[in-house]
Amino acid sequence: MNTPVNLFHQPLFPEIIPGRYIRRLNRFVIECDLDGQVVRAHLPNPGRLWELLIPGRVVKLVENTALPERATPFTAVAVEREGVTVLLHTQKSNDVVAFLLEERRIPGLETAAIVRREFTLAGSRFDFLLKDGSEKILLEVKSCTLFGASLAMFPDAVTARGRRHLLELAAHTRDGYRCGAIFLIHSPCPGFFLPDYHTDYAFSRTFREKKDRLFYRTLRISWQDDLRLGMDIREARIPWPLLDRECRDQGSYLLLLTLPADIGVSVGSLGRIHFPAGYYLYVGSAKRNLAKRLDRHLRKRKNFHWHIDYLRDVAPSCLALPFRTQDDIEHILAAALAGIADWSIPKFGASDCSCPSHLFGMTANPLHRPDFLKLLQYFRMDRLALPDQG
Repeated sequence: MNTPVNLFHQPLFPEIIPGRYIRRLNRFVIECDLDGQVVRAHLPNPGRLWELLIPGRVVKLVENTALPERATPFTAVAVEREGVTVLLHTQKSNDVVAFLLEERRIPGLETAAIVRREFTLAGSRFDFLLKDGSEKILLEVKSCTLFGASLAMFPDAVTARGRRHLLELAAHTRDGYRCGAIFLIHSPCPGFFLPDYHTDYAFSRTFREKKDRLFYRTLRISWQDDLRLGMDIREARIPWPLLDRECRDQGSYLLLLTLPADIGVSVGSLGRIHFPAGYYLYVGSAKRNLAKRLDRHLRKRKNFHWHIDYLRDVAPSCLALPFRTQDDIEHILAAALAGIADWSIPKFGASDCSCPSHLFGMTANPLHRPDFLKLLQYFRMDRLALPDQG
């Protein structure tokens, strides 16, 4: 698509229809309530989007009149989160960056000109080839929709493709290219940016290791209700010392397990326990080799050692949520979960500490509960001691 003439004055889409988010059917399709009618919409964003796609949230839709062959009659292009309009359409982020390049609004690239979009080099495709005098520049664009009170993070799901882009960009610096990535943060609020080392440890390590070869630009943008671009474009800072401290393979974690029906299970020294149907959150920690610990928990075939091994054996699904940190937050995390859980299993996972329990139950999926998502945001982002924003 052609870049709009002026995104500061012209909406990104001609006509927006507000709906209410209901549920996500698969990676690229959601259901919304549109004036009492349930409609399906294409979701052009492969991220997890847990903090954004909460039932009842306002989703901005556009009709797929130009693509009548598409199975979904609408496309979800943005969502409202606590007064902030967040762009969901990842492909449009490239249009935004093209516009900002033309407007000379990207620090360090004010004199660069676009030579080609979707430029292919050595079998890989990059979002932009730029030229600044005699200098050739390869540029990748990443859309960042995960943010807390003061900190934005990318990615919100594991991205092997994103890590590969960083490695390929770093390799092309040896061929005479200047290479970098722009992280477009769809909120004006966060003053800081970090790779999400909780979610994608490999990407975050590569981001950190290649910082001397690549340039990073982290741009905070805002959107008007009609999806006109706000004129205040600012950079977020990368607190490198904090990343050096926290981006290590240790910390605490949650395991989210699902039991579709009531079940009785013999749990080692605790004896036989009745587990009501629902969702269970288990709190644990690993002072080293956190990734290996999580891999072990996710496997079913193993020797039973911890209480959670017995429950994992009967749970049809299990999701790991790591909190990589140098701080000991395991018991604080358990106490916070106790405050929002519907029930707990006494002494489960707490035989070596004074906590009443490390296993908590909920009737509804925690990933659809704002209180749990706030807890996740706090322990992963908001609790961090960031530098003075200045």
